[in-house]
Amino acid sequence: MAAPVQQMVDPHDVVMTGENSFIRLSKDGGKSLVTRASHWRVLWSPAGQGHVLFFQLDKKPKIYSDNVGMTRYLQSQIEKLLHEPFADESLPVIDAQFERTGHSLATVEERVLSREDEIVMSWWELIDPFILTMPPGAMKRPLGVYSTFIPARAAQLTINGEACPGAVFEQERFGKPSSSCCLAWSESWTRPRK
Repeated sequence: MAAPVQQMVDPHDVVMTGENSFIRLSKDGGKSLVTRASHWRVLWSPAGQGHVLFFQLDKKPKIYSDNVGMTRYLQSQIEKLLHEPFADESLPVIDAQFERTGHSLATVEERVLSREDEIVMSWWELIDPFILTMPPGAMKRPLGVYSTFIPARAAQLTINGEACPGAVFEQERFGKPSSSCCLAWSESWTRPRK
């Protein structure tokens, strides 16, 4: 009897592929967040490619991007599942340039430069990576996500040279040691094929 053929291609439609690294800082060990940032580097989506930074200090979110259409697509498709305030399409999108420096064995920095602000996101003391595999329907989400997480024990976000408040906190993810600040690379989001 022949062995069953292993499925080598995911059966779902691709929503986007790229990266979605984040920094979440707390003053009370994770009970609440004082600084929240979600950085996207989109390599492919139906709305094109580019970068976006969703940023929240205290209550008011801000959005920086080099592709407004792609940003609105991410808001409507993915951010509404992750953090509702970032999905508000009435928020203005601030034009910005994006650059990565450093490397994944030491310190990684994402730099965002707009007319008024210079933002630097930094991750270091990196923990061993692991691959997150969540098909559509997992955790009651309509979309699936597959991503390589590289957690950081230390991270910082600065705006115009001033460090934002809060600290990294430990946060186990599905049995893996992790933190509130992770590089999330090789990330693809999928939906069931219609």
